[in-house]
Amino acid sequence: MAMKSAASSAIRSLLSSSSSTFSRNLHAPAERKKIVGVFYKGGEYAKLNPNFVGCVEGALGIREWLESLGHQYIVTDDKEGSNSELDKHLHDAHIIISTPFHPAYVTAERIKKAKNLELLLTAGIGSDHVDLKAAAAAGLTVAEVTGSNVVSVAEDELLRILVLVRNFLPGYHQAVNGEWNVAGIAHRAYDLEGKTIGTVGAGRIGKLLLQRLKPFNCNLLYYDRLRMNPELEKEIGAKFEEELDAMLPKCDVIVINMPLTEQTRGLFDKNRIAKCKKGVVIVNNARGAIMDTQAIADACTSGHVAGNSKTSSQKILSTTKTYETAIMIFVMNNLYRLWRGCLACATSSKGSSMAIHAKSCNDSSYFWHYHRCTGIIEFLYYLGSFIM
Repeated sequence: MAMKSAASSAIRSLLSSSSSTFSRNLHAPAERKKIVGVFYKGGEYAKLNPNFVGCVEGALGIREWLESLGHQYIVTDDKEGSNSELDKHLHDAHIIISTPFHPAYVTAERIKKAKNLELLLTAGIGSDHVDLKAAAAAGLTVAEVTGSNVVSVAEDELLRILVLVRNFLPGYHQAVNGEWNVAGIAHRAYDLEGKTIGTVGAGRIGKLLLQRLKPFNCNLLYYDRLRMNPELEKEIGAKFEEELDAMLPKCDVIVINMPLTEQTRGLFDKNRIAKCKKGVVIVNNARGAIMDTQAIADACTSGHVAGNSKTSSQKILSTTKTYETAIMIFVMNNLYRLWRGCLACATSSKGSSMAIHAKSCNDSSYFWHYHRCTGIIEFLYYLGSFIM
């Protein structure tokens, strides 16, 4: 089902459901809310695809629904500085919706300006663009749709592993430049079969990656605080490693799938990278701060690390003289991937089960609510609970 159609269908489903609280409150008096959505501009690409609703032009596909309920829905991409469109609407905004790809940074200063603010909703994953302590002090609810991008990210990790292990990008550049140097590719190109691949972190994404690697006949290892269910572990064919430092020397490929915390910041420093097998490929799917930048750069230069892939921001890429319009660039033995995740949950046509974490911030403590949901339905229900 097309994404825009999915949004419309979900809204119709909500409105027609006589058994739900949502439906019972449909005609109840409600305060007119001001909702500000901050998204990137789609430009010419929005015209090419009518289902491209995660941009300013698409407005998540919920404008008609919100305005039919009498609410004001402002959408902009202008979010930087005190004179931005976002700041102009802060004083009377009730809800701010943002995405991980074009985050609206909600600082303590902005929270002070937003006297009517109730909900900060990420149409996707992540809340590190919000000052959570300030949100807690103000009694705001901060919500995200956890799990909305796990399949997309796991597939992207597999792509990056193959690109680095098969030494794809140098061959691509040779083809583009009309060159033919087989040795320049073959000296560092391998099959995945028989290689040992370890994931540091085996949560939703880590498990999905291991499942996708199984058909390649690799030796699969994982390190995590919690061991998988034995049946799932057997089904995937993955071996649990109790100690990270014991797993690293065994791996031809290491994938980092853990959140950034004070405990994981700088986890892969010079000493830990030195424990890895010479010629290892590292795919860092986590926050960059988990990796010591200088240490990984030195390891790549020396050849101890044969390939390194990390997510990259537009600011990093804009400092290079040239870069491809595709999602990746090749610099020495480094593969940078534009950080993009999946489309926002309200644009998703998938019916897969997701979860939304609502951080209700009261008295500087976070009270977590965990809901099983089906993407767009849960997003709309949650938004509806604030506007109905």
